[in-house]
Amino acid sequence: MNNLFIAENLKVITKVLPILKIQIHQKEISLIVKREHLIPILMFLKNHIKYQFKILTCISGVDYPSQKYRFKVVYELLSVKYNARLRVKVLTDELTPVESCCKVFPAAGWYESETWDMYGIFFTNHTNLTRLLTDYGFEGYPLRKDFPLSGFVESSYDYTRKRVTNERVELSQEYRAFKFTSPWETLELN
Repeated sequence: MNNLFIAENLKVITKVLPILKIQIHQKEISLIVKREHLIPILMFLKNHIKYQFKILTCISGVDYPSQKYRFKVVYELLSVKYNARLRVKVLTDELTPVESCCKVFPAAGWYESETWDMYGIFFTNHTNLTRLLTDYGFEGYPLRKDFPLSGFVESSYDYTRKRVTNERVELSQEYRAFKFTSPWETLELN
């Protein structure tokens, strides 16, 4: 069994599961579901005899700041028995949390903490949602599209005080001027 077999059974899946949309891109299948149906759908895909997606390989986030539902949480599933992969996607905004799937897939705890740390997507019923990749007291979420490239705080070592200091970063955009000239325009050919 491979992704083509799952694609053939999509009509059966849509009759059983509340799926909003099915996407097939280069033989890779993605199911877009509502937040409130995420856990039952993951349970079905894990325990059903025809699918057996027993392994959660990754949870990641995607940021679309101009859309109504700004974030997309992507769950990557693997069925070893049938040699198939499947993506389950959930849409959410900045204020609406997503249900944690730690009870379905115990490995999800680390991935959900990482997604919360980088994007600020909150997962309800998570046992230990902590920052993993950023430092203590870090403000903001670095993988959001509106996060400044230099951050909000600059850390440096002060030799006179002999300690690390943290100072707020202020960028003035009005002084940024770019001149894009082509190097081919300055050449003079005889």
